[in-house]
Amino acid sequence: MIARLRLFVAIAAVAALAGCKSKGDIVVEEGIGITALRTVCPAVGVPDYTGDITLFSRPGARTADAIDLTANITNLRMHCDEAAGGSDIYATVDFDVFARRTDVGTSRAVTLPYFSTVVRGGSAVLAKRVGTVTLNFAPGQERAQARGSAGAVVNRAEATLPADIRDKITRKRKSGDYDAAIDPLTLPEVKAAIARASFELLVGFQLDDKQLAYNATR
Repeated sequence: MIARLRLFVAIAAVAALAGCKSKGDIVVEEGIGITALRTVCPAVGVPDYTGDITLFSRPGARTADAIDLTANITNLRMHCDEAAGGSDIYATVDFDVFARRTDVGTSRAVTLPYFSTVVRGGSAVLAKRVGTVTLNFAPGQERAQARGSAGAVVNRAEATLPADIRDKITRKRKSGDYDAAIDPLTLPEVKAAIARASFELLVGFQLDDKQLAYNATR
């Protein structure tokens, strides 16, 4: 079940990111055609079921009365300068972690692990790193906040569409052309090239199997 769940998480994360549009993406407007080309900077996101973590006060407990602490990752902020020279693109993402605890009696420091992965083509994991973020609660304080960060290095050439593919996408088509009614983005070779040149920087909590299953089924 866990293996199937992990596969579902990966597919869901890719699907969610594929549906996002941002400045620099390929944009198709009726009557206008291609108005912009995609950026070489990686897309950023949080895979499904990994943006939250729940700690319990009793081993094996999974009920609301046993919740010790909850935390979530939010406010992702990408920093990437695709105009900078060099063969590599350097991208970083900063994010916030908000947490809430149940027992507020004493001061407490809670360290939570998170991962960052660089994914190419929606499925190929090129790199993975694990870091930690520490939340500090003062006596009587119910909520705490901390910041984390992650980075990625993407080869500029690999993130750039080949010239022949760009030509297929942007070539002006006139009524009567044999391919006038064909959306170039549906061509197999174009779809494959876009996938190869697409990179993502994904961030989430480093969960164990039970934590992942809890997030998916709650």
